[in-house]
Amino acid sequence: MIKIHPTAIIELGAQIHNSVTIGPFAIIGKDVKIGKGTSIGPNTIIDGDTTIGENNRIFQSVSIGLVPQDLKFHGEKTVTIIGNNNTIREFVSIHRGTEASGKTVIGDNNLFMVYSHVAHDCIVGNNCVFANSVALAGHVEIGNFVIVGGLCGILQFSKVGDHVMVGSGSIVSQDIVPYALAEGNRTELHGINIVGLKRRGFTDRQIKEIRDAQYILFRSNSRLSDAVKLLQEKYPSVDHIQNIVNFINSSEKGICR
Repeated sequence: MIKIHPTAIIELGAQIHNSVTIGPFAIIGKDVKIGKGTSIGPNTIIDGDTTIGENNRIFQSVSIGLVPQDLKFHGEKTVTIIGNNNTIREFVSIHRGTEASGKTVIGDNNLFMVYSHVAHDCIVGNNCVFANSVALAGHVEIGNFVIVGGLCGILQFSKVGDHVMVGSGSIVSQDIVPYALAEGNRTELHGINIVGLKRRGFTDRQIKEIRDAQYILFRSNSRLSDAVKLLQEKYPSVDHIQNIVNFINSSEKGICR
C-alpha cells in the first residue's frame, strides 16, 4: 500500500505506484510518474514532466525536474527521465532539459552524493558515482561506470567516457577518453583507471591493450588523427579499443590529454 505522509502534497494527475513511500512535506507535481519501490524523502520537490523508475532511494531535500538555470529557457515542454536503482542523497538537484535536446536523462544504479548537481540536457549512463558537490553543467554526457571525485566541475558540452575516474577537485573542460584516469585544473590524463578496470573484470591482456592505445594516442608524438587510424588498423575488431576510437571521432570539444 502506498505510504504518503499526511503533510506531503501530491498534485492531482501524478502517477505513483502503490508501493512508493513519500515522506513529510514532500511536493510531487501533477506530471510526475514514480515507479514501484521508490522512496521519496522529506522536503523533496519533484516537478515538471518527470519520470522516475523503480527502487530508487531519494533522500531529503532533493530537487528534481525543476526549471533549468538557463536564460534561454522560456517554459517550453521538456522532460526529466531517471531509471532504476539510483541513490540520490541530500540536497542533490537535477534539472529538466531545454529545447536544445528536450530532456535530461539518468540511467540505472547511480549514486549521487550530497550537494551534487545535474544541469539541463545532461545524459548520465549506468553504475556511476558522483561524490559530494560534483557539478555537471548543461549538456554534459557521462558514460557507464564513471567515478567523479568530490568538488569536481564538468563544463558545458563535455563528455566523459566509460570506466573513467576523475580525481577530486578537478575541472573538466574537454572530453575524457574511456578507461582513463584524469585529474587537475584543467584536467590532464594520468594513465588508465587500472583499479576500476580490474574490479569490473577486465583481463590483463585487455588492460595492456588499453594502455598501449593510450600511449599511441597521447605519447607517441603522432597527430591524433594518425594515431586513431593506427588503432583502427591494429585493433580492428577489439571492442574496448574501438570504443576509444568511436569516442574520439565523435568528440566536438577536443580531447583531454
